Amino acid sequence: MTIGIYGTEFKQKFDRGIEDLLKSLLKRDLDLMIYGPFKSYLSEKYDWIKELGTFDSHEEVRDKIDLFFSIGGDGTFLSTVSLIRDSLIPILGINTGRLGFLSTVAVPGIEESLDKVLSGKYSIDKRSLVQLDLEDNPFGETNYALNEIAVIKRDSSSMIVIHCEIDEEYLHAYWADGLLVSTPTGSTAYSLSCSGPIVHPDTDSFIINPIAPHHLNVRPMIVPDNVKIKLKADGREDQFLVTLDSRSAIINSGVDLHISKAPFEIHMINPEGHSFLSTMKNKLMWGMDKRN
Repeated sequence: MTIGIYGTEFKQKFDRGIEDLLKSLLKRDLDLMIYGPFKSYLSEKYDWIKELGTFDSHEEVRDKIDLFFSIGGDGTFLSTVSLIRDSLIPILGINTGRLGFLSTVAVPGIEESLDKVLSGKYSIDKRSLVQLDLEDNPFGETNYALNEIAVIKRDSSSMIVIHCEIDEEYLHAYWADGLLVSTPTGSTAYSLSCSGPIVHPDTDSFIINPIAPHHLNVRPMIVPDNVKIKLKADGREDQFLVTLDSRSAIINSGVDLHISKAPFEIHMINPEGHSFLSTMKNKLMWGMDKRN
């Protein structure tokens, strides 16, 4: 079995835990391939890392790696998705960041989670993605997002107007700082901070959620994920910002943005005992009450 390792810099307190993780994988007679820049970072900490295999692109991952370990926070996990693309390689998120809603496995006690994963005691959580299409798409082949697509004003200038159609039926002109189209996975990310609902990841839906709207009678809206959404932004500025998770591009006003469900899913590994509901309760302190 070949394990792909992707990650970013982490705090010194995780040095021993990550070293133990990597050595444990090698003791189990597994082949390891490490993302090039991350391998360079690890080599400064552990000399023996230099002998391990390396990959640098999506093409080097497809059909060559069985499981993928993402070491970092949720931002690192999102970057891993851009590398995995439609290869359906299962991803285990190992948290060295802060909240870790996608990277759910903690470094302390990771040996137990590792035992479960390598012995097949895990479930696959299939997560849908949202896709963006437009003329001269600046995002190229990675025109999708696991959390959300956001249309946002570029600076602190006046709000923008975002015209929204669903299946060619006009919905609304949002006067706001921006607009989100989130997946159920993204319901606990940017959308949540904009007072959006928490949506179970098995729900086939999108959340259309304005950012700081200048309306008292506009609220987040949940729609089926088989609809086609078209957005068009205008305002006093000639350009605005479009983001796909952590990636962004500047788009001219008046351009039609076509949003739909991506034709593939991301497979997340949930070791036995981990689930969306347990993560929500533990990470978001859902229903925390001294009386319970």
